[in-house]
Amino acid sequence: MSQPFHRSPLRRLLATLLLCLATLSLSVQAQQPAPQVMIPSPPQLAASSWILMDANSGEVLAEHNADERLPPASLTKLMTAYLVERELDRGNIGMDDQVTISEHAWRTGGSKMFVEVDTQVSIQDLLYGIIIQSGNDASVAVAEHLAGGERPFADLMNQHATRLGMHNTNFVNPTGLPDANHYSSARDMATLSRHIIDDYPEHYAIYAERYFTYNDIRQPNRNRLLWRDSSVDGLKTGHTDEAGYCLVASAERDGMRLISVVMGTASEEARAQETQKLLSYGFRYYETLEVYDEGETIATPRIWGGAADELRLGVDRALWATVPRARNAELNARLSLPESINAPVAAGETLGTLQVMLGEEVVAERPLVALEPVEQGGLFKRLLDAIRQFISGFFS
Repeated sequence: MSQPFHRSPLRRLLATLLLCLATLSLSVQAQQPAPQVMIPSPPQLAASSWILMDANSGEVLAEHNADERLPPASLTKLMTAYLVERELDRGNIGMDDQVTISEHAWRTGGSKMFVEVDTQVSIQDLLYGIIIQSGNDASVAVAEHLAGGERPFADLMNQHATRLGMHNTNFVNPTGLPDANHYSSARDMATLSRHIIDDYPEHYAIYAERYFTYNDIRQPNRNRLLWRDSSVDGLKTGHTDEAGYCLVASAERDGMRLISVVMGTASEEARAQETQKLLSYGFRYYETLEVYDEGETIATPRIWGGAADELRLGVDRALWATVPRARNAELNARLSLPESINAPVAAGETLGTLQVMLGEEVVAERPLVALEPVEQGGLFKRLLDAIRQFISGFFS
């Protein structure tokens, strides 16, 4: 009976040591860094310039000479179509409005919709002819209808290019026919494409149409990826001898939308293949997450002297972040707020900054705004809050 008694402390000691070692092992394992996510360098393309951009976050995933000023050829028609869509959205024109085709529009060279001089063509048909058939005649017709001619329409195009932040773009016509002062860049075309997708989504489906028939002439969309990749639903091709073969494409997979721009390739097939390389790279190695929704409460700081004691802060539109796949769990938010907030506060007023961090890297940033107004409180409430604020400041 005495033997087990003498062994019992040894057994307890051994068990304790084993438990400590196990705990130490778990602690060491917990401190091990997360496995590193391996992402290869972006593909190198047989093109003069290119860019790959996430449509929701605006994050650039790959680029080469993206700000170089190059002839955009018929990529120009993205802006021509955008201005038509803008006028439709504002109610200044309607899809059924009729446009008289001038001899100048009819005679315009290059790719055609095959409108006939002195005929009446609807805005809807002209918009389809611009986007799907890349009709230079249709582009000139809408320029004359909306602005009185190509030159004043080009001036309008440039004003909107400036408004959208297209810093390396200058248009002299609505078609993209060669001119030494007519140029754009891959980044600017990606920026414009984001606005086409976001600003007027009700018209974006046109860009995915494979064929359009007008005047008994059926023409295909020149974007070959519409036949090869079901996730591709836009946007526009372009070609001149000066520009080479260009393609702006957009694709959506599992809620992630990418925009690629490839300029200056050697053939129709090359621009399609090089675009596929970019899109495959982006979808394979990155993902885009909606971090905060529009109107979602992110912070509720104290507000002094108001009818309420707390102020709801959030973002005025959805905030997205594009990160390497398998690293979304590492995202965290960093808020920068004023030391004190005093009523009154108007809805939409900027009151701080939100940064979404991936480690030490800022991957998204947006102003924090008041989600609701807070009026001044009554006299007694303001006096009481003034005393509380003083005491709080004194002790802090």
